[in-house]
Amino acid sequence: MQMSCPLPCIPRLALAALLAVALLQFVYLSLLAGLHGREQRRRYGQLFPGGAALGASLQRRAAESAKEQLRAVLAAGGALDASGDYRVYRHVLGDPSRRPRDALLLATHASLSNLGHVGTLLERWAGPLAVAVFAARPDEAQLATVLTYALGALCTQAVRDRLTMHLVCPARTEAAVPDPREPGEFARISSCSDVFTSMGARSRSGRNYALATNVSYPNNLLRNVAREGAGHALVVDVDMVPSDGLWTGLLELLALGEGRAGRALVVPAFEIRQGVRVPRTKIELMRFLKMGHVRPFYAQLCPRCQAPTNYSRWLTLPPGGPLRPAYRVTWQDPWEPFYVAGGAVPSYDERFRQYGFNRISQACELHVAGYEFEVLNDAFLVHKGFKMPGDFHPQKEAENQQNKILFRQFKQELKMKYPDSPRRC
Repeated sequence: MQMSCPLPCIPRLALAALLAVALLQFVYLSLLAGLHGREQRRRYGQLFPGGAALGASLQRRAAESAKEQLRAVLAAGGALDASGDYRVYRHVLGDPSRRPRDALLLATHASLSNLGHVGTLLERWAGPLAVAVFAARPDEAQLATVLTYALGALCTQAVRDRLTMHLVCPARTEAAVPDPREPGEFARISSCSDVFTSMGARSRSGRNYALATNVSYPNNLLRNVAREGAGHALVVDVDMVPSDGLWTGLLELLALGEGRAGRALVVPAFEIRQGVRVPRTKIELMRFLKMGHVRPFYAQLCPRCQAPTNYSRWLTLPPGGPLRPAYRVTWQDPWEPFYVAGGAVPSYDERFRQYGFNRISQACELHVAGYEFEVLNDAFLVHKGFKMPGDFHPQKEAENQQNKILFRQFKQELKMKYPDSPRRC
């Protein structure tokens, strides 16, 4: 005779099944994380050799040099920005004397949670890269100095020559030199690849500008700090990837005199579905567009913000060949292009913080100042992930409205700054 299970045992059986499933998921995720970590270390080990590859003597000298530079910069106490709200430590990594005065620079900015993208930028951009890092809290400032020291101590001279880092904190925060003898983060870092793996492990897909503090993200201050001292600069967000060979192509173009003052060379921007490999060439990009994996930047969030780029015209230009300006575009509100320019380019207005009008205000000033915008034929940028309305923090609209009021004031100020200009925005 078959015995039926009493009613109380049914919940117990269901609970046991759920626990078994949860245990299997935990084991699976642990194995996956381990495999991902090994893959990251392998990848970064190939891209950025260091540690034993440097040799013991060279590594000791590199470590001492990195620490001395960091100590000197931090001991100076940094410099307050114009508002007095932020403290800026310039060149916590990277010797400015080793960079040519006319360097073509890729300039970007990041919070600690976005530093993992730096490795990809170094892989794709063959020239100098400057990163302005924002640490909103004292513990973040301490971590930033640890990572900076490790990059200088463990990476090769080739990496140190290309990578410049600046640190920006709230004014009340003073960064300190890390002690490598202390346990903690240093215990997990023994090579250059470990540094990039550590930065990648901190990357998160949190909402934009959500810092979990009452401190505003000073994006325009960070952009200005990153691009300081460049002959020509391409200023991008840290999660944007340039097309293959862009630095070399731009150098050849600038050698022809195409980078004269008053000219902005526009690099069309796209965004790619999360998890899809970022295309390297225009041919790949066009194929991904047809597959629906790629679309113009801000296609859903603000199509008008990139529409003047004229993507349909750009896509008809044949891929390959030398990099050249293809057609001129008249600036229109609210276009905010990514571009290469040199000379005395107007700074980003540092009053714009958090979300809204921070890049368009600078593009607007370029227009009023008389700049001409020309779109490049075979260059592009790709943002990792589709930009979606839900990606932003709850305060986004309030910040946007506040900056909209500031933008109106900014446009009136431009009339006084450029009284002879017939252009308005």
